[in-house]
Amino acid sequence: MKQLMFTEDPQFWFETLRLFGHAAYGGSDFGEVLAAASTVKAGDYESWHDAYRGMADRLYAEAADAGPVTARDLLLRASTYYFSAGFFLHGDPADPRIDASYDRSVECFRRAGVAEPVEIPYKDTVLHGYLYRAPGDGPKPMVIMHSGFDGSAEELHFMGAGAAAERGYHVLTFDGPGQPSAIRRGIVFRPDWEHVVTPVVDYVLGLDGVDPARVVLLGVSLGGELAPRAAAFEPRLAAVVAVDGVYDAGAAVTSFLPWDRAEIVRRANAEHDEEFDALLRAGREASSTLRWACDHGRYVMGAATDREFVAKYLEYTLEGGVAEKIQCPVLVCEAADDLFFGGETETEPRRLAAHLTAPKTLLTFTAEEGADAHCHVGAQRLAAGRIYDWLDRTL
Repeated sequence: MKQLMFTEDPQFWFETLRLFGHAAYGGSDFGEVLAAASTVKAGDYESWHDAYRGMADRLYAEAADAGPVTARDLLLRASTYYFSAGFFLHGDPADPRIDASYDRSVECFRRAGVAEPVEIPYKDTVLHGYLYRAPGDGPKPMVIMHSGFDGSAEELHFMGAGAAAERGYHVLTFDGPGQPSAIRRGIVFRPDWEHVVTPVVDYVLGLDGVDPARVVLLGVSLGGELAPRAAAFEPRLAAVVAVDGVYDAGAAVTSFLPWDRAEIVRRANAEHDEEFDALLRAGREASSTLRWACDHGRYVMGAATDREFVAKYLEYTLEGGVAEKIQCPVLVCEAADDLFFGGETETEPRRLAAHLTAPKTLLTFTAEEGADAHCHVGAQRLAAGRIYDWLDRTL
């Protein structure tokens, strides 16, 4: 779709569209986002923070004197804006505004009371998440949801959890390693995501009212690689949904570089490579997306440099026969104009679908539907309807 704001900055436009889209399930209001975005200078992380922090603070204050339903609505939107306020600040992990905005985002979401906070045993600690219980008696299907490179468990309410709950599914959302509530406790990303999902499956199978034959895993964004990765090694899943499908996450970075993947891997892992470092510096200047990805990537993957981040990120792939190990049905979603995983000749969702030997469905969302952006952020109700109708049929 045409960029209506930040026409020279695809990353700022995508994040604005993402905020517009959350209005579908109460995570924003169009006029509020438009008002805040109108004060933001393209590429200026400070103005972005100030605009959304200011909006969130106003809603937070208003909720204090509001009736219960109004307060819930205000707090859900404030949660979104607080999270967005800190979104571009991760280049300096010591910036106190990161924790301040995130902590307030979580507070608002929990006070809104739309889901039950839970702690899932993981190694010698816990993963934080939320449980939505379907009404009625008898065992119900369970949708386990996680985000990807930069989303939160709270945001998943607006990106599919609320939609699943209103269709009669139990839902468990959680932050895995590298995701917001975990990275703030020093738990960085890991590529072998099956070691994250298996304890979560253990947890949901211990809950009352869960049908063990109908446990589904849904991953969003980078989760479109992480969830299939976990499904390849977790036989208890009845289906997996990739929103959107990713075969090789590293393609989002390697497309900026002049070498083949093997050479990039070698050079990224070298002790020194001044040419590579210079290319990344130039890429940051030329691409708002690469600038943000490197800043955030260092933060969530525990990397000291941009090149070290690239080296770690290249490990997030389903190559080497991993995709072929998946046995359960797979829904692979595709955005027609994906900012991150589109590909010049073949999109990442299509690469994933081509390697699957399990029953598979490729579901493409288009510009005519207002849904061609990464994870269909401009058309959340359309996407949720199609995804859960597929899941109803599959289960």
